[in-house]
Amino acid sequence: MNAARRMERQQRRTAWIFLLPLLLTLMAVAIWPLARSIFFSFTDAYLDAPSDYGFVGIENFVEVAEDPVFWGAVRNTLVFTLVSVGLETLLGLAIALLLHRAFLGRGIVRAAILIPWAMPMVVSARIWEWMLNDQFGLINKLLVALGLVEKGVAWTADPSLILGTVIFIDVWVTTPFMVLLILAGLQLIPEEIYEAADVSGVPQWKRFWSITLPLATPAIGVAILFRTLDALRMFDLSYVLAANNENTMTMSIYARDQLISFQDLGLGAAASTWVFMIIGLIAIVIVGLLRLDRATG
Repeated sequence: MNAARRMERQQRRTAWIFLLPLLLTLMAVAIWPLARSIFFSFTDAYLDAPSDYGFVGIENFVEVAEDPVFWGAVRNTLVFTLVSVGLETLLGLAIALLLHRAFLGRGIVRAAILIPWAMPMVVSARIWEWMLNDQFGLINKLLVALGLVEKGVAWTADPSLILGTVIFIDVWVTTPFMVLLILAGLQLIPEEIYEAADVSGVPQWKRFWSITLPLATPAIGVAILFRTLDALRMFDLSYVLAANNENTMTMSIYARDQLISFQDLGLGAAASTWVFMIIGLIAIVIVGLLRLDRATG
């Protein structure tokens, strides 16, 4: 018994030794900056003199919570997340089902579909900004040539269209990511199940609802979780296309403006902490729903 306990302690000590570099790195690049941000959120520090500050309690949090611009940014972020992730999930599932089938050139198609996701978001935003230009953009020229519009549409300047444009570009860029994760889940489904369904004469639509969808749900859930968290902190696409347009301002852009544009370190840190808490709460809810679905399944 004593020898077993000593071996267990030694294995535990060895595990901590191997984990120590990772924990120190995580502390340096994630936990420490987060702790500093939370610390400054209780101060009146400014970016040009961060060491000259006084404590103001929760005053910064209250000021952010009373700012209608912040809640507009929260609304934009939630709308963007719900619509984009919903469309990406549906398209990702449909494309993954197609790519899961055996056909000539499937490997090339699988590699090609990842190109939009592999490109940096800023590059994709600039490409689409040029293609959607109301004067010389290829999209508007095509629409005019087809007679669908009389003149070019200002897709990135019209307040009623800009959020939809941002969502469209995000769906184009990140749908391949959903395809990749869902396809990995589909490939884990044993072929014997489908062979048994063939023998039993189960129709295709029933196979999808009774076999494919339930068995692929864990992979779909993980994909939705990752994309939701990524969409909630979206910054680059909206900022490149519309900068400080209130119709596309996200929570991350709002926090950036307080910190960089207005040089208010305390208020910017409070806004960042609000963003962290909102995203953390949504993540907890999603993980809870996934666990509940797994438990009931």
